[in-house]
Amino acid sequence: MTEKEAITARHSVRQYDSDPIEEEKCIELSDLIDECNSKSGLNIQLILFDEECFDTLFAHYGKFTNVKNYIALVGKKSMENLDELCGYYGQKIVLAAQMMGLNTCWVAGSYSKGKCKAVVQPDEKIVSVISIGHGLNQGHEHRSKPMEKLCNVAQQDMPAWFKDGMEAAMKAPTAINQQKFFVTLDGENVTIKAKFAAMAKIDLGIVKYNFEVASGKKVL
Repeated sequence: MTEKEAITARHSVRQYDSDPIEEEKCIELSDLIDECNSKSGLNIQLILFDEECFDTLFAHYGKFTNVKNYIALVGKKSMENLDELCGYYGQKIVLAAQMMGLNTCWVAGSYSKGKCKAVVQPDEKIVSVISIGHGLNQGHEHRSKPMEKLCNVAQQDMPAWFKDGMEAAMKAPTAINQQKFFVTLDGENVTIKAKFAAMAKIDLGIVKYNFEVASGKKVL
């Protein structure tokens, strides 16, 4: 499976079985996280065998079950674009997990920051977490706004690479499926902006990563 295929195959999964993540996959994930941290300056961490972080009333109402493993997205409070960086590199890890046969879910509020086992320095904060493991199902595709509502180009006028990027952007997970982003094509240059909404900057990073993978173009 390629990254582009993983974008299509991957859906949010909240229920997991009890099987631990295989050692070789843990090593591969840890190596990728180290690479992402080196490039971004973040302090992303893989937490395994923790049953407390999702032992909350919100997790119950969010229908999370048997979450024992998660990725904590941690970074310095002073970092410019901290939320966007966490979304961008978190999505890179999410797609890698999908390619390994693992399932994931982006989580904003259905976990306990106080019980999270990530090591967080005084000048850092937890931005979000991503549950990960062997899903009891593969999730399902979310509804999307029409493509024309999310960009400044009519479909009949889109270059093929731009349409590929848009289709991938529309498949990106966003908080409560709000899709509060807008993609602008100016010549060969692409910019993506977040509208004002909860978690929109994290979503922006996720959308940018998906667009770049599918289009082969760097977003400005």
